Amino acid sequence: MQLLEVNTPQLAKEFLRVNITINKNDPNYIQPLDKDINDVFDKKKNKAFRNGEVTRWILKDSKGRLIGRIAAFVNKKYKNKGDDVPTGGVGFFDCINDQPAADMLFDVAKHWLMQRGMEAMDGPINFGERDRWWGLLVKGFEPPIYCLNYNPPYYQQLFEHYGFKNFFNQVCFALKTAEVNMPKFRQRHADCAKDPNFSSSHIKKDQLEKFAKDFAIVYNKAWAGHGGLKQLEEKVVLKMFQSMKPVMDEKICWFVYYKNEPIGIWVNLPDLNQWFKYLHGKFDLWHKLKFLWVKKTKHCDKFVGLVFGIVPEWQGKGVDSYLIVEGANVIQPKPLYEKYEMQWIGEFNPKMINVAESLDTYRSRILTTYRYLFDRTKEFKPHPIL
Repeated sequence: MQLLEVNTPQLAKEFLRVNITINKNDPNYIQPLDKDINDVFDKKKNKAFRNGEVTRWILKDSKGRLIGRIAAFVNKKYKNKGDDVPTGGVGFFDCINDQPAADMLFDVAKHWLMQRGMEAMDGPINFGERDRWWGLLVKGFEPPIYCLNYNPPYYQQLFEHYGFKNFFNQVCFALKTAEVNMPKFRQRHADCAKDPNFSSSHIKKDQLEKFAKDFAIVYNKAWAGHGGLKQLEEKVVLKMFQSMKPVMDEKICWFVYYKNEPIGIWVNLPDLNQWFKYLHGKFDLWHKLKFLWVKKTKHCDKFVGLVFGIVPEWQGKGVDSYLIVEGANVIQPKPLYEKYEMQWIGEFNPKMINVAESLDTYRSRILTTYRYLFDRTKEFKPHPIL
């Protein structure tokens, strides 16, 4: 076998092709957009390079055929609650069903991380934000939603046989919109609605500046500081909203207020992969035009939850129910979509797991973030419960 560090444009193309080669015969596989993968490794596009570095490798067999790939990275901002060891990351792992090949990929990543002072590696994770390319799919091998990892089932054995252990599970929840009743949610919604200081609004494309400000307020109160997540600036959120605008459905992005101050957000998008699957990874000018045509002619029957959060001082007071029912009152009657799937929730966050389960959902997918301690005598500690 031949291990090659990705250091030329041609090898970068082969790095992308490994994923296609491994998954091409799986009918549920949807090829990620090339640009979404390339941007992770572009210093001009990925802000994680300000605090870290990354290296990629591909693996070929004796006949020069692509059989694997992996990336390793260090990021000073990457940390989890309770961590007591410097931890790097591995991601974008693909491999044929062959343990020696997988071991070679894990070994090169481990040694690269050790040279940079790391004592453990988590994977498969992203060199950047946690809302994409995070975790190994171990249950629910259905067509993936946008920027969600998808892999063959045997990858779990490759990771665990090498010595990776389950650091935490990530659970996706789904439901059929017409079947959701939510009596308890509606009661709590009614209790909140008695107070005229509560109000709600879906996003409006002609007021993105206002909603970007509101989003940043809630996000920074609810998430900043956990797991290395930093404060979000309004201008960053506005840029994100502007990029989402062509595919945004106003009626599935909701905000809740108390005395006109934002206290909760529920942001969703149509299942973009139902359209992107026709582009086969490409998104140049021609494929952007093709996307617009596909979006207009192909019905999307699912919407996907991206962000749901309540500011800490309003948690446990029924605001989550108020927010969900306000949105459901608009989404359900049509119905705008037949199915709903949430982005993953870590099992270390039982409060949010309980909220998801109380919506009559089912666990549609489980992904796992694994950890490998370089000192094999050191006690392994899973992610602590929040």
